[in-house]
Amino acid sequence: QVQLVESGGGSVQAGGSLRLSCAASGYTSDARVMAWFRQGPGKEREGVAAISTTGSSAYSDSVKGRFTISRDNAKSTVYLQMNNLKPEDTAMYYCAARRGLNPFLTTSQYNNWGQGTQVTVSS
Repeated sequence: QVQLVESGGGSVQAGGSLRLSCAASGYTSDARVMAWFRQGPGKEREGVAAISTTGSSAYSDSVKGRFTISRDNAKSTVYLQMNNLKPEDTAMYYCAARRGLNPFLTTSQYNNWGQGTQVTVSS
């Protein structure tokens, strides 16, 4: 099992920025792809960004140009830099991991999940 712990969430005004972190522990050798998902109130969980061990990344259309995913393999940590935040970005953000090569953004393809960190963007 891989344990994932998110941090960095909080409240921010529209147009502001936040940087989320996800630290992985336990058996991580089979979790080479890391991703961020989010779920707003009354909404389904959606993929935000994903990154492979080699740096290949994928983004949801709604965050392209605003969010950047990165990782530090030596520290087993993945980050999500969120700029130009909008009220619609308000959600619980979850870190996820899967074994594979491609940075997919489909919830069903990830089998390891953190407990989430709340991001609230006010207008």
